[in-house]
Amino acid sequence: MTGTQVEPEHTEAPQPPARRWRAWLLEGLSEHSARHPGPHGTPPAEHKGHTWWRVMCLTGVDYFSTLGYQPGIAALAAGLLSPMATLVLIALTLFGALPVYRRVAKESPHGEGSIAMLERLLPWWAGKLFVLVLLGFAATDFMITITLSAADASAHVVENPFAPHWMHNANVWITLLLITGLGAVFLKGFKEAIRVAVVLVAVFLGFNLVVLATAVWHVATDPVVVGDWWSALTTQHSSPLAMLGVALLVFPRLALGMSGFETGVAVMPQVRGGTTDTYENPAGRVRDTRRLLTTAALIMSGFLLVSSLATTLLIPEEEFRKGGEANGRALAYLAHTYLGEVFGTVYDVATIAILWFAGASALAGLLNLVPRYLPRYGMAPEWARAVRPLVLLFMAIAVTVTILFNADVDAQGGAYATGVLVLMLSASFAATIAARHRGHRAATIGFGVITAVFGYTLVTNVIERPDGLKIASLFIIGILLSSFASRVHRSFELRAVRVTFDATAAHLIDEAAAAGPLRIIANEPDERDEAEYREKEYTQREETHIPDGKPVLFLEVTVQDSSDFTADLNVTGEKRHGAHVLRVEGPVVPNTIAAVLMELRNRTDRVPHVYFNWTEGHPLGHLLRFLVFGDGEVAPVTREVLRRAEPDLARRPRVHVG
Repeated sequence: MTGTQVEPEHTEAPQPPARRWRAWLLEGLSEHSARHPGPHGTPPAEHKGHTWWRVMCLTGVDYFSTLGYQPGIAALAAGLLSPMATLVLIALTLFGALPVYRRVAKESPHGEGSIAMLERLLPWWAGKLFVLVLLGFAATDFMITITLSAADASAHVVENPFAPHWMHNANVWITLLLITGLGAVFLKGFKEAIRVAVVLVAVFLGFNLVVLATAVWHVATDPVVVGDWWSALTTQHSSPLAMLGVALLVFPRLALGMSGFETGVAVMPQVRGGTTDTYENPAGRVRDTRRLLTTAALIMSGFLLVSSLATTLLIPEEEFRKGGEANGRALAYLAHTYLGEVFGTVYDVATIAILWFAGASALAGLLNLVPRYLPRYGMAPEWARAVRPLVLLFMAIAVTVTILFNADVDAQGGAYATGVLVLMLSASFAATIAARHRGHRAATIGFGVITAVFGYTLVTNVIERPDGLKIASLFIIGILLSSFASRVHRSFELRAVRVTFDATAAHLIDEAAAAGPLRIIANEPDERDEAEYREKEYTQREETHIPDGKPVLFLEVTVQDSSDFTADLNVTGEKRHGAHVLRVEGPVVPNTIAAVLMELRNRTDRVPHVYFNWTEGHPLGHLLRFLVFGDGEVAPVTREVLRRAEPDLARRPRVHVG
């Protein structure tokens, strides 16, 4: 029998479920953690950006969505004085927060925000600790945005007259379902966010415009409402001055109405800017971002003022309280009351959608913020560089917060306001320092006054609602503990982004390599005179048996900032008193030595040898010095770093200690 024999087709064996799950979970893991700006931070190179008003809508799902609950919170906090307290809030927004973030946009045009501006002010570990604390408050802001917005969306679902009876008092379960849905979107992939945001913001603001126009019409056609309100107000307060004083005292409770500015700066990389923009000078992006911030603030200020007046004049005070129909949904109450149940239901759907998507905006902010700092500090595990594990972590935290607060909007307001106000205080302080450094005296004084006002607002809010600081403290403690545990765990990594040699260093290396494997003497630079190098070489040859006649290179590491985790290592060479010396600056001595040795091996294709002296002292003390100051017992740590970096013993640089 003849014919062509067909070879059986070989197929790859299916991966076990655990491996497939791990591959899916860590998909997109960056290989350059030291430079990783966050999965939603920097767009790809081919990304052309969007017009500023479209990006404003992405910010607006967080900022504008507060209309869903802000009027009710204002009425609870200030009562009949809600419009006046809202006026104070608007003044602080337009003449405080807006100028501050316009300055922040100029100083950090690539979305770094005020945290990066302040990071540069404090050196060493103080700067890292300060950033970690600010990240704790930022996490409070964004996480409570997710849970509070979802809780308010569930309130709109439950209070709708068409909602089935089994949904009544099911706020917690509905909130958890919304949060789960949000997490599912991010696990699948968060794309086309701006298009969705544009539609949601346009529809939501359009519906609110209809509701508020209707409310204004009812007030205008029934002037008795205004008279009754003013009469009640003058009965409670003796004079307009007294009203203003009380409004100033209670307005910190309305601070939720200023959320969204930090997000507005974080999304700057999405703004298209001008055609002549460069990375070093993105003037068009700064201009358009400032336009974005100003437009959003003006729109929101108008809606806040009119909504505060409308809800105060037209909704009975008892309806704002817990259990009332306007609690957490004041504008929805007006929509149902004056425009009918059908329109009210459509309004509820639009509100639920934008509140849910406000959580998406906040989660995107977290996914941008955390990888931007923690991996660079060595304070995040490897999986934190991938999106999906972070999403699962944040969703677990959101579920926990929702259960602890029982999906109560009012109960979460204090924590939300605390996070917002701390970020605004840090931004105003950063703007003050930036103006002072540039010699702008008037701007320095102005930003200083704004900083004082935000400081007063924060302190007042914390005193009246200490639960906000307690929740923020839990986030801060969690970030600090997990960050330092990760830093200790990752301390024995190679930790060099890149190693380069200057011309002199390359010449000295090639010259020494011609005589055989490189022999490196690790030297702690002191006087750097002829006696030091002669004595060091003599003792090392005697104690570690360096072959006679073989050339040696001295390697000297200078620690500049031991709080840094990674760095570019630039090795310079010099001939000094007859000694051939390689000098390098790094964040930590043993890891820097190990990185240089690995690069020397790659350059010469021969395994180098490094020679150390033992140091005196307690091992625990040396370990602490290594973790904090970057030195300690260098020899064994260098050997451990090399062991982890190169599992092949035949290829691993040799460590000798005498």
